Amino acid sequence: MKHEDVSVIICAYTEKRIEELFAAVQSVRQQAVQPREIIIVIDYNPSLLQQVRTHFADVTVIENREAKGASGSRNSGIAIAQGAVLIFLDDDAIAQPRWLEQLLIPYQEPLVVGVGGKIEPRWFEACPVWFPNEFLWVVGCTYTGMPMKKAAVRNVIGANMSVRRGAVMTVGGFRASFGNNKGEATTRNKWLQHHAGDEETELCMRITQTYPECIWFYTPSATVQHCVPAQRTRLSYFLWRCYDEGLGKALLVGLHDARTGLAAERSYMLKTLPRGIGYGLKETFLRGNLAGVVRAGAILLGLAATVAGYLVGRIAAPRKGHATAQPLASADTLQQQREHVRVSMRANR
Repeated sequence: MKHEDVSVIICAYTEKRIEELFAAVQSVRQQAVQPREIIIVIDYNPSLLQQVRTHFADVTVIENREAKGASGSRNSGIAIAQGAVLIFLDDDAIAQPRWLEQLLIPYQEPLVVGVGGKIEPRWFEACPVWFPNEFLWVVGCTYTGMPMKKAAVRNVIGANMSVRRGAVMTVGGFRASFGNNKGEATTRNKWLQHHAGDEETELCMRITQTYPECIWFYTPSATVQHCVPAQRTRLSYFLWRCYDEGLGKALLVGLHDARTGLAAERSYMLKTLPRGIGYGLKETFLRGNLAGVVRAGAILLGLAATVAGYLVGRIAAPRKGHATAQPLASADTLQQQREHVRVSMRANR
């Protein structure tokens, strides 16, 4: 069965994950419901572009034609996609057989503008005993504190997300400048070198502001497994990623406002994290398992690093609304890009 209204977009940038990319595409091909098209966007890597085009003769493979990075790559995919629903899958994520089918079910409700699914970690090495499940967002996965069943949410996670194409086009796509502030190369902004995540959160918030009645939906039955390499299980990476997340939240508040930018985070900090610390201490003092107090300590360290990043970001952040989203191409330009892709595919067969 083929679903004519769905485009799956996978962005890739490094040859180090080429095997994972091939597995991701294969997992989409094996879905119970097939998408109209699979689009692979290569982010400024000519060698990887050639390898992927050689390997996938029946998949649309294009170059990122916008700013380097995840946002620009996604926008390049959006510009040529033809499906009414756009689904984004990370290049190192493996979709379960009924993933696409489950993502599409909530769209039967007209107010649902986007849907995200569960992201399980696929550890390359055993998960460290100190790693708290409350911080699985550090490795791009579903974490303790997210809904256990289907629910409306503020935003979805980019490794496994979908959105109506009309909505994302209306607001101008992902904010390519988010986290970089390329237009202000000042000493102050050296403290704001935000590198990971949050561009999908910002997009969800911007779409919600444009369509206040819209619903972002989370469905755990639409599951993918996200690869977690060994280097991402180190404490140094954990602390850096937490600090970086704090910077990202500061930028969100600078672009929008504290009530919108931190609504979900307040509940997470006031309920989820204290509960996790309590569970960890209980595990140690009542059951004699030292891993519990170690995880509790990791929660405190992660929280401290995140707050530090947020405070630094707020000191140096631009004023609300200062950064602007780069708009997507016009309809005429989109048609030209689609034709360019067709020509490129014919030339590389």
